[in-house]
Amino acid sequence: MKMPRGASGNHRGRGRGRGRGYLDGQMLIAMPAMLDERFARSLIYVCAHSSEGAMGIVVNHPAPNINFSDLLVKLDVIPAADVIRLPSRAGVVKVMRGGPVETERGFVLHSADFFIENSTLPIDDGICLTATIDILKAIARGDGPASAILALGYAGWAPGQLENEIQGNGWLHCAPDPDLIFGTDIGGKYDKALKKIGIDLGMLSSEAGHA
Repeated sequence: MKMPRGASGNHRGRGRGRGRGYLDGQMLIAMPAMLDERFARSLIYVCAHSSEGAMGIVVNHPAPNINFSDLLVKLDVIPAADVIRLPSRAGVVKVMRGGPVETERGFVLHSADFFIENSTLPIDDGICLTATIDILKAIARGDGPASAILALGYAGWAPGQLENEIQGNGWLHCAPDPDLIFGTDIGGKYDKALKKIGIDLGMLSSEAGHA
């Protein structure tokens, strides 16, 4: 597990001081007419956005046939015999397809009650990103964050690419909330995000690029 380039721990607090037009800590909502099948009906939490590009985590596409406890065993965090002893908090951690980049690596999006110096990236509104195996060990011990999802891979954009996609009516965006990121109703997150900005999916024209 490794933090992608450009999303290192030295961005502490960037979310509060982000530059004009940057979307750190915001949610991207794929337009219904999104042509890229990898992002159809995607809801993405933006972890870093600057003139150097952007990276984010898809929070509403579960990884098929993978659960958190099995992943802990596969990564040798715990032996298989200890799965039954995992704390209840570990049992609710969902595994997501975080995006098409570095899909073999894990990225934990979590509440700010857990922090590892030089490893955890604080983003905004009490949300952090940690991409070291130490957070998985902490969750397995019961010492991890109160809320967390594990994403395999991430979504990345080159400089100016995300801005161009937004201008081309590829994405809407809204403010985050814990339920959109960590909520258990994964299938309902997309519609909830649209409703948060006043859009009924059934009434939304595929050609409208704004709320």
